[in-house]
Amino acid sequence: MKRRIVVAVTGASGSIYGVRILEELKAAEDVETHLVVSKAAYLNLSTELDVTRSKIESLADVAYSDKDIGAAIASGSFKTDAMIVAPCSMRTLAGVATGLAGSLITRAADVALKERRRLVLLTREAPLNLVHLRNMVTVTEMGGIVFPPVPAFYLGLDSLDAVVDQTVARVLDLVGIETSLLKRWGGLS
Repeated sequence: MKRRIVVAVTGASGSIYGVRILEELKAAEDVETHLVVSKAAYLNLSTELDVTRSKIESLADVAYSDKDIGAAIASGSFKTDAMIVAPCSMRTLAGVATGLAGSLITRAADVALKERRRLVLLTREAPLNLVHLRNMVTVTEMGGIVFPPVPAFYLGLDSLDAVVDQTVARVLDLVGIETSLLKRWGGLS
C-alpha cells in the first residue's frame, strides 16, 4: 500500500519548497500525494516561479480546493501518513495553533494533530514577533514540527537550488521518505 502524504502550499514566500517536495514525492513509487493550495499561494507560485494551477496540481495524485471542507483529508478516518505545509504562512500557523479549521489546509493539519500523525510546517517569516513564536511553541507542544527553511551553510552547498534541495530532503526525511538529495553530515575529518 502506498504511503499517503498531504502537501499544502500557502501564501508565504518560498513556494519553491512546495513544488520541489511535490516533485520528489512524485518520483517516489510508493507515495500517493494529496495537495491543497491556498488562494494566496497560487499568486506566489505565479509570481515566484511562473507556475500555473494546472502545473502544480499535475504534480499530485489528488488535488483539492482549500474551500473543500468535505474532502477526504478533512476526516481522521481517511488514513494519511503525514502532512507537510510548505511554505507555511503565519496565518496558517495561527490557524493550526488555535484550532481554527476554517480552510481545508487548517482542517487537514488539525486532523494530523488529533490523529497523532506527523505534521511539518515550513514557516516563512522574518523577523518573528511574539505571537509567531508563541504559535510555534503551541504547535510544537501539540506534536507538530516547526521547520523554518534555514540553510545549512556548514555543508558547503554551492547554489540556491542545492540549499532548497537540502531543506526539501530534510523535510522528507522527517516524514520517512528517502531521497538522494540529502547530504548528511559525516563529522569533521
